[in-house]
Amino acid sequence: MSKLLNSGTVRRAAIGVSMNVAREKRSLCVGMIALVALAGAYPPAGVGGNRSVEQSAKNFASEESRSHIRAFISSAWDTLTRSLDKCRTFQDQKTDAEPTLYLPAEITEPAALRQLVQDKCRVDVKPLPESISEHGELDNSKIQTEGLLYLEHPYVVPGGQFNEMYGWDSYFIIRGLVLDGRVEVAKGMVENFFFEIEHYGAILNANRTYYLTRSQPPFLSSMVLAIYQAEGRDGKQDPVWLRRAYDFVVRDYRQWTNAPHLAGDTGLSRYFDHGEGPVPEIIGSPDAYYRGVAQFFWIHDGADKKYLQILAPDQTEKNVVGPVFNLTAPCANASETANSAGCQNSVKAALTAEYYKGDRSMRESGFDVSFRFGPFSADTHHYAPVCLNSLLYKTEKDLEQISGLLGKTDDAAKWRERAAQRRQNIDKYLWDQQRGQYFDYDFTTHTRSTYEYATTFYPLWVGLASDAQARAVAGNLKRFEEPGGLAMSRVESQAQWDYPYGWAPIHVLACEGLRRYGYGPDADRITYKFLTVVMENFLRDQTIREKYDVVTRTSVTHIVNGYTQNVVGFGWTNGAFLVLSSQLPASPEK
Repeated sequence: MSKLLNSGTVRRAAIGVSMNVAREKRSLCVGMIALVALAGAYPPAGVGGNRSVEQSAKNFASEESRSHIRAFISSAWDTLTRSLDKCRTFQDQKTDAEPTLYLPAEITEPAALRQLVQDKCRVDVKPLPESISEHGELDNSKIQTEGLLYLEHPYVVPGGQFNEMYGWDSYFIIRGLVLDGRVEVAKGMVENFFFEIEHYGAILNANRTYYLTRSQPPFLSSMVLAIYQAEGRDGKQDPVWLRRAYDFVVRDYRQWTNAPHLAGDTGLSRYFDHGEGPVPEIIGSPDAYYRGVAQFFWIHDGADKKYLQILAPDQTEKNVVGPVFNLTAPCANASETANSAGCQNSVKAALTAEYYKGDRSMRESGFDVSFRFGPFSADTHHYAPVCLNSLLYKTEKDLEQISGLLGKTDDAAKWRERAAQRRQNIDKYLWDQQRGQYFDYDFTTHTRSTYEYATTFYPLWVGLASDAQARAVAGNLKRFEEPGGLAMSRVESQAQWDYPYGWAPIHVLACEGLRRYGYGPDADRITYKFLTVVMENFLRDQTIREKYDVVTRTSVTHIVNGYTQNVVGFGWTNGAFLVLSSQLPASPEK
């Protein structure tokens, strides 16, 4: 691990993640100047090839480079903004369906909408087959053509194939928009989430029909407070809006704390997709991805597993969920051929309904794909995860805070009690005292996972860790820290949400969590590492990416399992870059 700054040498602004106190907005300019001063104290391996670390950082922080990336991010907000009057809003690389816009069944089509959408963009406008009052109650088979779900306000998308408004992406996008002075757009996105809860039953994975069966990690209370406090700094705080927002946050919270999102009798929650079978939104052929999964299970586990169903050659496929594959097991040794006695013949097989439930639930978690919940995270729906329950704790604490602001003293006491109970359950099931980290809990086998994952920093971000727990987690930074920042795990599964890849939102949560507990030098060092990776790659290819290899400090990825692209754009990386830059100390000392 790189040398730490001595305690007290850096003046740090305290960052409460619930944003109780309006902090000073620091400019990107100050943050990038800080990178130069930090370079000598934090020498990450391999920056800039043969160039010195200091020279590399100076290049990143030059006025020209600084202006260039600021201009790119500012322009990207416009490029990535979608609204009904833009034909690119309706494009979807993930399916072959003709562009279609769906309205909630109970809403009368606005008079100008058909002319705006159908005549201009040649997009068909249809109502959903029925109204939705509870998430997951609509039978998606009634929707003949996949399409975009109507939202009232413009929104910022991640980019590339992700051409819709996503759930947890939007929190980091919103924070970037707020820092860039685009509060109106950010507030419109929060209003869109209210609309989704009202008319589609929940905050959706994103506003496409094939996402109606699942949500994404709950950041709504954090978004609401970010908007309320931003408007407060501008002298425009709106208690009436906050009261309305409170009701929607409560509704969103309820879907996570009732069946089927309950994690057994732990008092905790789980990810769960209401749908069945393969998902349709995988780029290219979904069958190709699922064939790879089936082949993996056959090679590693054979037929004696709950996720692979072996069929007799003449067996009917009537009761099979999803496609059927002909799989071939590997030869016993490299010298044999497919016709040798040591090689098995091909088998007819299909993935089970239980596998597809786990696969879909993994996608609700946002961490698709990793091996965190078993191979291909097929056991996702069997776990009480650290990330989800930390976010629900924060939701409870945020609702306590909002209740206080609204004068709801009884509600505030109720939310305080619920947060205390969740914290107790998290300590019981998810905290590993011996290893000094938080781990997910399999409530079906009553065992705690041993899979080290960067979500161990979530409890610090939300403030539920004790000082001793935070000290232990900070002491385990070496398990995740690489030359370019934090890797998601220690397992090289060849999936994008595992080693060696690092992601912008995790750096925001981890660094803010570390600062919350007084580990500012650690947070500054990791921030510096990740920002210089983003900047160095930006200067080379003139774009910002979805993720980075934090071991090689490059945007070049080698992913086999799941999404293989490294999408450009990119919404939450742009937002996180602004957030992380604003939090670097103005005048660090070595």
